[in-house]
Amino acid sequence: MLVIMHFTSGQPSTPFLYVIYQGRSILSLNGSDSNIATKSKPPNGFCPDKGSWRIGDLKMQTGLKYAQPSTQKGRTDVNSVTNWNAPLVWEGTFDPVVIDAIYKKMDPRVAVALFAVGKYTRFLKGFLESAEKYFLVDFRVTYYIFTDNKGHVPTIKLGKGRNISVVTVPSAKRWQEVVLGRMKWATITIDKQIRNEADYLYMMDIDSVFHNYFGAESLSPMSAVLHRIFYKNTKREHFPYERRPKSTAFIPADEGDYYYTAAVWGGYLEDMYRLVKYCYTQSEEDAKNDIEAVWQEESHLNKYLLYNKPTKVLSPEYLWSDYNQIQADIKVVRISQLIKNYKEVRPNGGH
Repeated sequence: MLVIMHFTSGQPSTPFLYVIYQGRSILSLNGSDSNIATKSKPPNGFCPDKGSWRIGDLKMQTGLKYAQPSTQKGRTDVNSVTNWNAPLVWEGTFDPVVIDAIYKKMDPRVAVALFAVGKYTRFLKGFLESAEKYFLVDFRVTYYIFTDNKGHVPTIKLGKGRNISVVTVPSAKRWQEVVLGRMKWATITIDKQIRNEADYLYMMDIDSVFHNYFGAESLSPMSAVLHRIFYKNTKREHFPYERRPKSTAFIPADEGDYYYTAAVWGGYLEDMYRLVKYCYTQSEEDAKNDIEAVWQEESHLNKYLLYNKPTKVLSPEYLWSDYNQIQADIKVVRISQLIKNYKEVRPNGGH
């Protein structure tokens, strides 16, 4: 039996919601999160209704063989936890055998939003084929391909439970319009379609290729990836945040945690919807004031995540670049952006 109780704490303005399933509390929310459904029997991952899948009990089948964890051995060259106590994920900080076994029992429906507009359709084949080899293998995944030329979407052999859904979007005259348009069309499509078909959403850049395992260790309510250029010793005042107060993405020079890339990020469907819509509406507000954030949606993403901390931070293993030499602390490159001629592939010559 599923029981949902709503009451207030000692302060009337702070309501709490508790969900009890089979005699135990499985979810408690304060008044800032109203995204909760009230029907259907929840499976292990607790998914009472569309869009409300949650990470459930960390259960694993008996008989699974894996290396014994240690309290004395591990990565000593990097930090593996943030100052708000969220995991900072690197190779060597998790066991893929264990974590995939746990999350496969929860069976999330994963959406990947990919924008392939104009000449960027040429990157679809490499991304999709490599994703089928390395990305959340044996999980249910749907690739939502936003494109202005559906005839250029290649036919790819997909694994069981994996699909491609094509979403038609307009062409663009400036690459900045493509970047900003991602937030608009993702917001609209989540509302119309993805919300009914997925529990978890990744936003990813199409001009990338997977090279190694990218699994369930990346899943959390909100996962952000450290930018490969600024993850080591860059002082916060030197992060490429938006520094003009006129923009809604403005961050003062004395504030900041990390600088996150907008090329890979993911989270619960509804949490991602709030963030995607935030980036879209803030960009629209900037446009009304005749300003465009210095790095478009990436600037708004960083503003949001500064004040709404991600629950998991992924190392630059989760988005490297073929332009950059691999650093000693990057033990494995899971996905990397391709070298390309921006003047040739971008609609306005890369400017």
